[in-house]
Amino acid sequence: MGQKIAFGVGMFANQMFPAILGIFMVVLVQDLGFPGWMWGVLFFLPRVFDSITDPIMGFISDNTKSKWGRRRHYVFLGALIMGISFVIMWQLYRENGVDYNFTYFLLWSFVFYLGLTIFSVPYVAMGYEMSNDFHERTDIMAIAQWIGQWAWVIAPWFWVFMYDQDWFPSADIATRELAIYVGIACMVCAMVPAIFIKSKSTINEPYAPLNIRTIGGSLKKIVDGFKEAFQSRPFRQLCIATFFIYNTFYTIASFSFFIVVYYLFGGDAGAAGIWPTLFGSVGALATTFIVIPIITKMSKKMGKKRAFIVSQAISILGYVLLWFLFIPGKPYMFLFALPFFSFGIGSLFTLMMSMTADVIDLDELNTGQRREGVFGAIYWWMVKFGFAIAGLLTGTIMSVVGFDPNAAVQPEGAIFGLRAFYSGFPIIGTLVAIYFMWNYDLTEERANEISKELEKKKASKAAGYGKMASISNIDLNDLSEKEIVEKFSDFFTTKLDFKEISPQALQLEFDTVFKKGMHGICFSAYESGQEPGDDLTDNQIRRRLEVLKGRAQWIRIFSCTTGHEKIPRIAKEMGFKTMVGAWISNKTVQNKSEINSLIKLIKDGHVDIAAVGNEVLYREELNEETIIDYIEQVKKEAGYIPVGYVDAYYEFANRPKLTDACDVVLANCYPFWEGADIKMAGFHLQEMYHRTVAAAKGKNVIITETGWPSIGQKVNKADPTTDNVKEYFVKSHLWAKKEGVSLFYFSSFDESWKIHSEGWAGTSWGLWDSKEKFKYNSNL
Repeated sequence: MGQKIAFGVGMFANQMFPAILGIFMVVLVQDLGFPGWMWGVLFFLPRVFDSITDPIMGFISDNTKSKWGRRRHYVFLGALIMGISFVIMWQLYRENGVDYNFTYFLLWSFVFYLGLTIFSVPYVAMGYEMSNDFHERTDIMAIAQWIGQWAWVIAPWFWVFMYDQDWFPSADIATRELAIYVGIACMVCAMVPAIFIKSKSTINEPYAPLNIRTIGGSLKKIVDGFKEAFQSRPFRQLCIATFFIYNTFYTIASFSFFIVVYYLFGGDAGAAGIWPTLFGSVGALATTFIVIPIITKMSKKMGKKRAFIVSQAISILGYVLLWFLFIPGKPYMFLFALPFFSFGIGSLFTLMMSMTADVIDLDELNTGQRREGVFGAIYWWMVKFGFAIAGLLTGTIMSVVGFDPNAAVQPEGAIFGLRAFYSGFPIIGTLVAIYFMWNYDLTEERANEISKELEKKKASKAAGYGKMASISNIDLNDLSEKEIVEKFSDFFTTKLDFKEISPQALQLEFDTVFKKGMHGICFSAYESGQEPGDDLTDNQIRRRLEVLKGRAQWIRIFSCTTGHEKIPRIAKEMGFKTMVGAWISNKTVQNKSEINSLIKLIKDGHVDIAAVGNEVLYREELNEETIIDYIEQVKKEAGYIPVGYVDAYYEFANRPKLTDACDVVLANCYPFWEGADIKMAGFHLQEMYHRTVAAAKGKNVIITETGWPSIGQKVNKADPTTDNVKEYFVKSHLWAKKEGVSLFYFSSFDESWKIHSEGWAGTSWGLWDSKEKFKYNSNL
């Protein structure tokens, strides 16, 4: 509970700063004479800056190596920067003039929002990391949101102090002094998670290096993510609806103060007393204790889409009521409209966050990828961008209606214009949002169907590697050596599975086998910090191939674009034979580039075996017919060069048409991913191979990938350790040499980018580490 409360105290700071900004910003217009366009610029530019720096900070935080972990020191530093800059930002004096104050405030706003980014991005991530338990995570966020919500209840009361001359002579003096207390108090609250929430050291973690190239690459991923995510129609609908509701609401949000003061109280802020405060505070309380519980029940009874449409219709009623219930002389009347009014924003995030999770399930069903990070980043980017646009529109509307902050009496029609926009603008935005959501078809029934289909796929994948094998669950220790030979006589070609061997003897065996060289090795060209999509240079390719020279006869390459097309030419110059792959997926345009590049490499004489695709069926990105079409395209141009397709070994038994289309059968065989005990791994590999041979019907079979990781989580009985890597290397290569099997070992160098798809095991398949140092014997 202490950890949860510490996180919640940070949430209070995270929400109090924007809440109090909405209050203090009124002073710029009301008391310091900023025109509407300045208000708009001050809202717009810093928030655009904030939306750009967020993904950069996310990448930096995710890849930080520190004894304090990835987040805590950033949370502390960000708290310090935003607390101090908030205080300085509000030290505005009338005698300095509007232009000076505008420039001063704008520049310090950038510093403040930079501090907010440095704090908030790792802070939110810290909350996700606090627990792996599904329900415990809910408890953490519920407590944090409950504590944070009080910022929105408390903040409006600052209006009472600011415009009460018994407290302060003027509101600009009030903001100068109150900013000191708010800045320091929120800074201390923001530091609490950094001080009290535990984290482990990340000094030795294989994260991407933090440099200009890798940080720039993180921005490229955001852009690519936008393109991919917006191909999902339901996600587009959610984003567009959120943008219009959030944008139009926050465009007019600040008008409530001016309407209360100028319409209800004739421009006398002192006489308005607590009524502007009650508008914000009572609205927040209504959201917390009325709207959210009702919306939760509605969504369960009528479905999320209907609950969304009904709740937004209720909010339209609220906006209409506010037009009639803002009554001079009877300020209490607007309170009756607030519960209806609060349904707009109050229901938005309660429902939209849940619906986004449904969309992520649909995306996983369609693409085979689980992309919470991509969808979450894009959704919240849309929210922040909408907030920035809202600030710009606020200033524009104030200028259009002729609102003059320096006038004792507002020009005719100015307050009427503010009121018209206050009720009308969000009604228009809400109606547009309802229009876009009307045909939203991800119903509860469809969501349940998707969940069931995903469960079936996950069950199938769990069988995945291994559903064709029959020996992975047998414990070798339960069998005598004679029983082993008898049981596996079809596959037992050499005595590979020794029950006991000392570390010294194992190292000697490994050294002996390794020095004799490998038939082939899978070439991982990405340096630490790079990932698929990054361009490869000639220098890094040559340097890495030089490491492998004399160690393997063949090099396997996985792609023909973004610099990979250089590898076959350089490898040929250095004396390697090449198996060159075109990386195909569900991206049609990219597939065309890959296929065309592979054909060109074949015609240029840089390819000895062509591989069209790698585990596309396993990733469930294309169907069998499409893959065969791609194979046939390459075969027409390949001449005498054999053309095949790479996938999990069992796919070739399951898909005879695909096997028939291949000149050569290219099988990935991983006893590790099937959970085989290392003592059984050699037998397991042999079974995989022989089953593929039976399916190939006389065609040549090549093992295109097999290996063992050195770190990570166990998979059933498969344990990733350095000794197991050595043992598996010896077993696989002795057997392959004796039986005349062409085998490509996976892999050459460790690849840190694979942590996101395969966990720690994915980063450690290399015989060499990411800095090209051999991992298993310093003398080799």
